[in-house]
Amino acid sequence: MILPKIKAIYYFVEFIISVVLVVLFMWIFKNNMHKVRCIWAKTQRILGFYKVEIIGKAKDANMIIVNHKSMLDIVVLEEVYPKNLCWIAKKEIGKLPIIGKIMTLPKMIPVDRESPRAIINLLKEVKDRLKDDRVIAIFPEGTRAKGNKLLKFQNGAKVLAEKLNLKIQPVVVVGSDILDVKNFTFKNGIIKIVYMDLVDTTKPDWYEDTRRKMQEILDQNRNVN
Repeated sequence: MILPKIKAIYYFVEFIISVVLVVLFMWIFKNNMHKVRCIWAKTQRILGFYKVEIIGKAKDANMIIVNHKSMLDIVVLEEVYPKNLCWIAKKEIGKLPIIGKIMTLPKMIPVDRESPRAIINLLKEVKDRLKDDRVIAIFPEGTRAKGNKLLKFQNGAKVLAEKLNLKIQPVVVVGSDILDVKNFTFKNGIIKIVYMDLVDTTKPDWYEDTRRKMQEILDQNRNVN
C-alpha cells in the first residue's frame, strides 16, 4: 500500500499545480477553452500513468448521463469526448479557491440543491448552453457511489430529458476508482469508457431501464483489463 499512497501524494500535488495552469490558460485563450481542457486532461492521463480504453462511439446526443466513482470520471471524458461538455455540478465546487475557476470560467452549470427553484434555474441554464452547441453532462446518481452498485438515480436528468426533449446517451466509466480519495491511494490501471446506444425517452420506464443496463455493463467490465 506504500506505493499507491506515494503516487496519490504525487498526483494530488501535480493536479493542484495543473489546475492553476489550466485556469491561467483558459483565461488567456478564452476562445479555445475546450481545446485547453482537452490538452489538460490528456496531460493528466500521461502524468497519472493510467490508460484509457474506449468501447463504442459517441452519438449525436445533447446530454450524456454518466456513473460517478471519482473525479477521474470528469478528467477522462474531458479528454476523449469529441464535443464541448458542460458539466452539471453542485454549486459548492464553484466556490472553491482556484479549483472552482475550472468550473466557472468555461460556464459549467452550478446547482443549488437546497433551493426550491433549482430545477427551474437548471432548465434555463441548460437551454442556454445548448444554444452554444454544448453537450450537457450529468451524474444521475447525484454523488459518488461508494460500492459496486449504482445509486438510485435522482430526478434531475429525467426532468431535463423529458422537458427539453433531449437526445440522451448513457456513458459508463469503469475503473476510475483507481483513484481512491477515501483511502488516499492511486493505482495504475485502465479506465474504460463505454458508450451505450441512444435512449428512447418515450418509453415510460426509460430512466429505470437505463440504470439497469448501465449496471449490467459495470458488472460485465469490472476488474477486466
